Amino acid sequence: MMMKKNYKMKRTISMKQFVIEFGEGLSKHMKQRLLELGERCILNRRDESHILDLRHVEHIKYECSCSSEDESAVSMKEYAFGQFVVQEGLVYFSQSSVENDDIVQNSTIKGIYDALDTEEIEIDEIKVKAVNDSNIDFIIDNILKVCPPVSAEHMAIIAKYIMIDSRKAAK
Repeated sequence: MMMKKNYKMKRTISMKQFVIEFGEGLSKHMKQRLLELGERCILNRRDESHILDLRHVEHIKYECSCSSEDESAVSMKEYAFGQFVVQEGLVYFSQSSVENDDIVQNSTIKGIYDALDTEEIEIDEIKVKAVNDSNIDFIIDNILKVCPPVSAEHMAIIAKYIMIDSRKAAK
């Protein structure tokens, strides 16, 4: 059966939007910790609205010798810092994230995943473990260790938008 493509789905969402869209069953603590990623990270999804890759908001590219054919070849790729999968109101952390010509998964994903003591299950052929109050701190703290802070230039751009929004709200 061929699935109908959802062209109206937003491909990139903020952590705040993620919490609004999927956080109905999440505890206050889980929501707060997820929102801590909001300044540095965004979520990208492809055709499935419930599978989201965590990437840096500035899309920083790093030198990567990731080619299996030519080990001496170096390319510039963006890191994915994790992947969340949502099913039936529960959030899961994936064993891996998307990898393609532009994106490579950060090595910390495997360490985070392996350290989680929740049961491993498969959702849409993706191995995942549940995110809950007992492991959310570990997940977020480890992502924040490897995901770089945003640059001063980016913060200056964002500050302009915040000022514009606050002026509109004051009217």
